Amino acid sequence: MAEHPQQPNHHTMPAVGKTSDMADTSARRDASGPAGLSSPPSGGRAADRRWRWTSSDIAVGAALGVACGLVFWLFNFAYAWLSPIIGGILPGLASILHPLWYFSGTLAVIILRKPGAAVYVNLVGSAAEMLLGNQFSFGFVFASAALQGVFAELPFALTRYRVFNLPISMASGALVALEYGVYLMLFRYQGVSFLSPRGVIHMISELVGGVLIAGVMSWYLYRAIAATGALDRFASGRARRDDADRRG
Repeated sequence: MAEHPQQPNHHTMPAVGKTSDMADTSARRDASGPAGLSSPPSGGRAADRRWRWTSSDIAVGAALGVACGLVFWLFNFAYAWLSPIIGGILPGLASILHPLWYFSGTLAVIILRKPGAAVYVNLVGSAAEMLLGNQFSFGFVFASAALQGVFAELPFALTRYRVFNLPISMASGALVALEYGVYLMLFRYQGVSFLSPRGVIHMISELVGGVLIAGVMSWYLYRAIAATGALDRFASGRARRDDADRRG
């Protein structure tokens, strides 16, 4: 028996289209992750968000800068009284207290975790100090604050602002101490040789103070502030909370 040629089945054509649509939907699901969730942002976009300043960053940085400026201003009076006493015991030893003028940069980066945080907070703090009044020139204070901010950020910048811990904080404090110690030797203590007893004691005291005050003190001050919940909206506060949860 001769076979009749099969008539085209018009009902099977939509099925092909449906299968194709289902394949496309499945492919889109596979590309977007489980349950249709969006895939995680690329590294570049994540970095952009991590580095982008928000209005909250600006406001908190300004408040931190004003608070540090008040500390700078008060320390001016304390240092004028303490320096002759400590210097009389051992010339150059009073430099161990200098980090109370520049701990703000390290603290700012630890809290805000944004590029430029140290420079911003230092400049705001210096402006607040100048408004309250001090014996130093306007240009000296602002140039010194900006330079200290740059050195405070270097260790964090080398990690692309991804590592925030006590050793990095100590390195930040040490770098600012080195910069400030050399600056004083070149422009304030011109008559003192780097290799003289006073010069050596000054630089050692500056570095020790930088590590302990600008580095260690700033780190534990940040942890104390974060423990109050004041930083919960910031990455630094969430990191502190997550660390506490893991330990608990």
